Amino acid sequence: MINERELQNGLTHEEANRRLKKYGPNRLEKKKKISAIKIFLQQFNDFMVWVLIAATVISGFMGEKADAITILIIVVMNAILGFFQEYRTEKSLEALKEMAAPTAKVVRSGALTVVNAEELVIGDLVLLETGDRVPADCMLTEDSNFMLDESLLTGESVGVEKSCKTKENSIFMGTTVLKGKARARVVETGMKTEMGKIAGMLDNIENERSPLKEKLASLGKVLVIICIAICIIVTFTGIWRGQDKYEMFLLGVSLAVAAIPEGLPAIVTVALALGVSRMLRRNALVRKLPAVETLGCTSIICSDKTGTLTENKMMVKAMYFNEKIYKVDEDSIPENLLLKKAFTYCNDCNFDFKEKNISKSLFGDPTETALIKALFKDSSELKKFLDKSNRVYDIPFDSDRKMMSVIMKEGTKEICYVKGAPERIIGRCKYILDRGEVRLFTSSYKEKVEKAVENMSFNALRCIAGAYKDKGIVRGKSLEDNLVFLGVAGIIDPPRKEAKDAVLKCKMAGIRAVMITGDHKNTAFAIGKELDICKDQSQVITGEELDKISDRKLADLVDRVSVFARVSPNHKLRIVKAFKSKNKIVAMTGDGVNDAPAVKEADIGISMGISGTDVTKEASSMILLDDNFATIVAAVEEGRVIYYNIRKFIRYLLSCNLGEVLTMFLSSLFYLDTPLLPIQILLVNLATDGLPAIALGVDPANEDIMIGKPRPKNESIFARGLSEKIVIRGTLIGVCTILAFMVGKLYGYNLKTCRTLALCTLIISQLIHVFECRSEEHSIFQINLFTNVYLLGAVTISITMLICVLYIPFMQMVFHTAALNIIQWGIVIFFSGIIALTNSLYLYFK
Repeated sequence: MINERELQNGLTHEEANRRLKKYGPNRLEKKKKISAIKIFLQQFNDFMVWVLIAATVISGFMGEKADAITILIIVVMNAILGFFQEYRTEKSLEALKEMAAPTAKVVRSGALTVVNAEELVIGDLVLLETGDRVPADCMLTEDSNFMLDESLLTGESVGVEKSCKTKENSIFMGTTVLKGKARARVVETGMKTEMGKIAGMLDNIENERSPLKEKLASLGKVLVIICIAICIIVTFTGIWRGQDKYEMFLLGVSLAVAAIPEGLPAIVTVALALGVSRMLRRNALVRKLPAVETLGCTSIICSDKTGTLTENKMMVKAMYFNEKIYKVDEDSIPENLLLKKAFTYCNDCNFDFKEKNISKSLFGDPTETALIKALFKDSSELKKFLDKSNRVYDIPFDSDRKMMSVIMKEGTKEICYVKGAPERIIGRCKYILDRGEVRLFTSSYKEKVEKAVENMSFNALRCIAGAYKDKGIVRGKSLEDNLVFLGVAGIIDPPRKEAKDAVLKCKMAGIRAVMITGDHKNTAFAIGKELDICKDQSQVITGEELDKISDRKLADLVDRVSVFARVSPNHKLRIVKAFKSKNKIVAMTGDGVNDAPAVKEADIGISMGISGTDVTKEASSMILLDDNFATIVAAVEEGRVIYYNIRKFIRYLLSCNLGEVLTMFLSSLFYLDTPLLPIQILLVNLATDGLPAIALGVDPANEDIMIGKPRPKNESIFARGLSEKIVIRGTLIGVCTILAFMVGKLYGYNLKTCRTLALCTLIISQLIHVFECRSEEHSIFQINLFTNVYLLGAVTISITMLICVLYIPFMQMVFHTAALNIIQWGIVIFFSGIIALTNSLYLYFK
């Protein structure tokens, strides 16, 4: 049974917690998560691993127990490494899904609060506005021009009007508010909702296939064929030369396992997931993994002004009425009761009257809260003012109309109050209130008002006009005609301090920052100039001007326009398409429901985490948790870092694998003894491929990462000389390994020592190469080796493994190695380091 108090004040926090325990969370059942054990077992579900296990079994049957056990240990260790990669990635994505979960505005204990939608319980009072997703099945208790999109449930795309005064008063989970606002009581949650009965809601995080990952998977298949062909040649050449068939079979299998970069797509996913986690720490929540790749290509960032480029800390600085501009901080402003009523009644702020401090008692749109704070000293004064009247009808603010109207009942009389953009209000006014008298709004008066608005906007003030009407009130569109003009409030929203640095960073990175705002042209220009987005008025265009030009003409203009003022959300879509027609990679921000098409059309759609609607968030690739422009630039930087880190470990893995394959292939070609045994090849794979490659995936950004133009979107991962670097370095690693082996022969060392020389040369040269891969432009002498502690740790582990294999008797027996003396280490260091030294000197002096 619902009592009257609950209908007004909502549930208490204690009662809500009790019901949450009783009914459970408001969520739909999700697909069963993959268990950790299943993830681990999946690591063995690979063709090459099956072949290796078969080789292990054959080794066991043939009495090579040490080989069999060692191969098995290596297989298990590789599986453990793969498990930790995949498990960490899964956990990272799960954490992101939780963060992207929808929220709900709910009244608890008489105060408005925002909670995770899962915490809603039956009986909760929720507030809904345009763009919100309905968080549970509810019954309307109050509404104003309320319309829903129920297509998710019914398939009908036409909006459905809802009202608490009719039978159409039920609203359902997952539907979207198209217009208006309402207060509703939750009647069903979770699986008992209509949505729960029909189907499960889609996960908010879309774990789409990464295009880069797909390309590398395809590349991997090609490399598999090439490597298997080489391994077959090596194996049959050995058999043809009379070498042991079992040993050559095992050699071929081991070489294939070591040479094929089967972990490449997996490491890409790990790098993307870790990068997404880093972005999250910088307040950018990525919803779609492929967006991370695109971020690094971004060439245009179209950003909202309010709250993104500015602080969104609105403050009324000036008021205009009676033909005079009053400065709030300096002048004694006379009482203008009707203007005060217009700005107070025509306002959708929420109030907590228990809090005396007026600043702390307000919740809602920053512009509206700024107006209230300028007009009242404390919340008790505000409450007394509001108690004198009652709202009976309203037309909510609309981004196309740029106005809001309410009808208030004051005693027995109804009065209409209107608030909105000055030019829209001026156009609908027939009269003006001048020093307490209503006069005709002549062209002379209009010129004075427009000049005052222009002066205020030149000082970066956002102007809001007020009007009223007390005669001929007819509910509907004509309500906003024949108004009495009251005055204008000038509100300042100072630019964010970090935004100017972020804009400069964009310029250095070859990225254009474009500002989009609904503000007056002069206000937009003043802010744009201060942030160095534009230099003169020729770089500013208004929505009204956009309406007069074709899409083709707009495409020609976007190269020089940096500020779009007085634009509606519909204009945003045209702007995005214009930039895309010029082959630009566009990031577009949005918060309102009408922004969703533009956000979805953009290469990188960005929604606001604080002010954004659910609809826009769902259309976006990324959510700004702090609504800050600098966060977009930080995300672009991270996008570049991730892409270059992927290039780094591709360069490293393929160079090393090519070196291993060429070592064996060249030895067969020149009729040399086999320089590496199967067990030694597997050791190389374990020591050098896993941990160092992953550590490259988390390499910190180079200092010059944001200097230079963004890469083209369709650029090959091997572009700009990467393929040449891989082939040359891989070839040199293979050649130097063979030379170390041959020098050992020339010195008369036994075959075991020669193979140990080859093994150490191969591993050490690869571990030196991993540091070279940290930069494509700088030599190893120009890189700070200590900025990636993970890489230092990985290399230390690999060297420790090698030392153990060389100097622990049991390990010597298993891996068929010999302890090296100082001279022999000199051979290893010479052949491992000569290439790196030559390459570094070339980069240093070029």
